[in-house]
Amino acid sequence: MTILENASMSTPDRGVDEVSQRLVESAARLSRNAMTEIDWSEPMDPAHYGCSPEWSTLYGTDYWNELTVEQQVTLTRHEFASIMNVGIWFEMILQELVLRDQYLGRYHEPEFQFALTEIADECRHSIMFAKASSKMVGTSYHPPRRIGRLGKIFQHTARGAVSYAGILVAEEILDVFQRGCMRDERVLPFIRTINEIHVLEESRHMKFAREQVRESMAGMSPLKRRFCALYTSLGALYIVSNLVQPQVYANAGLDVDRALAERRTNKHFHAMVRSNCTHLMEFLDDVGLLTRAARRNYRRVHMI
Repeated sequence: MTILENASMSTPDRGVDEVSQRLVESAARLSRNAMTEIDWSEPMDPAHYGCSPEWSTLYGTDYWNELTVEQQVTLTRHEFASIMNVGIWFEMILQELVLRDQYLGRYHEPEFQFALTEIADECRHSIMFAKASSKMVGTSYHPPRRIGRLGKIFQHTARGAVSYAGILVAEEILDVFQRGCMRDERVLPFIRTINEIHVLEESRHMKFAREQVRESMAGMSPLKRRFCALYTSLGALYIVSNLVQPQVYANAGLDVDRALAERRTNKHFHAMVRSNCTHLMEFLDDVGLLTRAARRNYRRVHMI
């Protein structure tokens, strides 16, 4: 065996590092800064929505049709503030997962360097979301305390494929909402800019996570694969079902019970989520993470 062949056998899989190198270079060229790019003091046009009306959880329902345009605008602003705030919650979880995974990593390799680039991006994104929420509605939204505790459990127990599959699913879910709104001129301009920044930078994070998942799934036993699939789907279930908190409807001046009832049966919103999660479901199926048990959880939140 030659020295070169021996070195090749002792070197970890190069797929992740090759992708990571490209992503490090992309981040250096294309990263954006919302703190300098957005004029945070600019007044908000009262006619502009917080997200495209079609992405409201109540769009298409009788309740939505009864609302004035002003009420619809207010609702979408609170809805998107909740989505951004819950985004902050799971981005903080994701940062810990990545940092723990790289704790004693190969510091000289692109994988480690991009992992820290991702963490830095997530910190900036969370600040961006926090400032946007403050400007748009002046309040914060959090998942219920029980969900917060479950997030802590996930934070401390997720490893390998579960960790990066969870990262991928969480980022894809937020990406779905933002892609649907980032070029809609009915939406507040600074929110459109935030969506553009986040979609651009999260596309790198999702590429990194996909490579990590593929590498982690290689040679995995059927039992462990089924466990990873189920655990990942549970994470998705809790994230999607908590994106828009019930307090949103109260703060928008709506009847909370009626709003929740109409949201549960809103076929338009369910179809929007399902059609925009097709790519994610195809990837999970391709790597073996779309088992029968996992499918049940994704169906519960209309991702499939």
